[in-house]
Amino acid sequence: MIGEFSTPHALVDATRTMRERGFTHMDTYSPYPLHGGSEALGLPRSKVPLLALIGGLTGVATAFTFQTWMNTIDYPLNVGGRPTFSWPMWVPIMFELGVLLAAFSIFFGLLGLSRLPQPYHPVFESEAFRSASTHGYWLSVEAKGEQSSERISQELGALGATHTEVVKGERE
Repeated sequence: MIGEFSTPHALVDATRTMRERGFTHMDTYSPYPLHGGSEALGLPRSKVPLLALIGGLTGVATAFTFQTWMNTIDYPLNVGGRPTFSWPMWVPIMFELGVLLAAFSIFFGLLGLSRLPQPYHPVFESEAFRSASTHGYWLSVEAKGEQSSERISQELGALGATHTEVVKGERE
């Protein structure tokens, strides 16, 4: 079930109210990020910082391990009497590989967490839903079990939805 709202504030308020009434499988669609939208949906904290930390630390550890192996064990060179294990000169490479793997972790992690690419979604079947990319504010609510689409439509209408529509599709 999808419903269109006239203002972003009305969408966020309706989302919060629907979540308080027990609806859990919901999503909002708007042309830009909405202030308070994530909180209204009850979304958990983002996992992206953890992905960045893991990727960055993996990059630093990998650079340190590779340089230690190459410069002290595999092919040590005596250049001007300098020690073969000189980790301070490896810091720039450790930093660069840490940043590179953190960026890759964020990019591919976001694709995975967002389940992208998603070439098809049931809401794409609605002609009115095309306004979501330009000026529309939409809320989709999944009907589960005893929650009929008529009841959801009535609740969305009572919360200020200007247009409601039933969309057939399966949740992945």
